[in-house]
Amino acid sequence: MREGTIVKHPGRDERRGGSASGFSPLVTIPFRSVAGFVKTTFVIAELEVRKLRHDPSELLTRAIQPALWLLIFGQVFTRVHAIPTGGIPYIDFMAPGILAQSVLFIAIFHGIAIIWERDLGLVHKLLASPTPRSALVLGKGVSAGARALTQVAIVYLLSLLLGVKINWNPAALAGVLCAAVLGAACFAMLSLIIACIVKTRERFMGIGQVLTMPLFFASNAIYPISIMPGWLQVISRINPLTYEVDALRSLMLAGGTSVFGIGADLGVMALILGLLVIVAGRIYPGIAV
Repeated sequence: MREGTIVKHPGRDERRGGSASGFSPLVTIPFRSVAGFVKTTFVIAELEVRKLRHDPSELLTRAIQPALWLLIFGQVFTRVHAIPTGGIPYIDFMAPGILAQSVLFIAIFHGIAIIWERDLGLVHKLLASPTPRSALVLGKGVSAGARALTQVAIVYLLSLLLGVKINWNPAALAGVLCAAVLGAACFAMLSLIIACIVKTRERFMGIGQVLTMPLFFASNAIYPISIMPGWLQVISRINPLTYEVDALRSLMLAGGTSVFGIGADLGVMALILGLLVIVAGRIYPGIAV
């Protein structure tokens, strides 16, 4: 064997850049970087979620809106039979859409916390740390996903009381949680980007209120895409809320089906989240200017 050749033997020193454990630094360093990124992300998320202990009433007030939609709007349109739902009761068809709407309304205003943190000087401290910017913003997105889990519990309880046929398969429940967290993180990232651009609470609240209704009504939350006019169908297919609703409808309902496929729904949301995290990580330092 030629001199200088590296031989992988656990417990033996290697000639070049090796380690006694037999693992190359080219493998361990990226692994440690990824592990550190994930750990930092969840630390930021845990700090955000901890705020709920000081004001748990927020979770109760968030339950009012889905209750009104399901108890009033859903009950009325169930009697009308005006919207084609593929043979399932309209209240069943609507329940996943209202869950997605609740998640959207929680996440779309999540960015206002960034403006408060800037005013309190917390953003400057975070930016002075060596923490990756993308981990900072993704942690806030994950915290929005954690808040969205309470909406899942609320909508499931309301749906159960209204007689919605729920799919209680553990894998389906896990898929619902995954879709809700992904959707919340996507819209939280969009909210954070808007906050970094406008930089004031008044402008942010105005833009947030303008976005919520178009995102909701340009999706398949309360009516199928097939009955939309052509131009609205195009908008609906680029709306991330459409894919969240499609995934929730197929996973949440007994006998539910997906138009695009559950894998495609989750994949599109994950791709959108990744792109938004990259953008948010780049412009996040601008909030401190």
